[in-house]
Amino acid sequence: MEVTSVVQLDQTKAKDECLNLYLRPLQVSDVDDFMVWASDEKVTRFCTWEPYTNKEDGLNYIKNTVVPHPWFRAICVDDRPVGAISVSANSGNDKCRGELGYVLASKYWGKGIVTRAVKMVVDTIFVEWPHLERLEALVDVENVGSQRVLEKAGFQREGVLRKYFIVKGRSRDMVMFSLLSTDYQS
Repeated sequence: MEVTSVVQLDQTKAKDECLNLYLRPLQVSDVDDFMVWASDEKVTRFCTWEPYTNKEDGLNYIKNTVVPHPWFRAICVDDRPVGAISVSANSGNDKCRGELGYVLASKYWGKGIVTRAVKMVVDTIFVEWPHLERLEALVDVENVGSQRVLEKAGFQREGVLRKYFIVKGRSRDMVMFSLLSTDYQS
């Protein structure tokens, strides 16, 4: 399988030999793998979206949101997408910041996969987007696993934003994490 990207990934950095872990664009043909994690209530518990209940909605999301997204990648293990990771760009006065988001099939939790994927993003995003000075992530205070991922990847915990975000009808406290381009060392 060829690993390509709209923004070219450095193959030596984008592939992790010990897990056969790599990032590539998520494609419409990945819909069955996408549905494994996107329909799992355990996976979507802290996501802003509800679990997908049918393949057609999954296809529409991939076609209309993922494919045109400037930096959305499948997290692949052994040539299969097992999750996704993205960086969303800001514009105007906020263009120096990007927001990191990720999701992983529950079967793969606790194996260090997302930590490695986040490190792969960090290895490339500040080079691919030279205007980016800050990569940030908002994590629900109850999502301790995701907080550990970011800490292991070198992000700094900046603080708790109380009642910051409404997720599934409830206002939630969120932890802000960040990594600056000046923090990153290749």
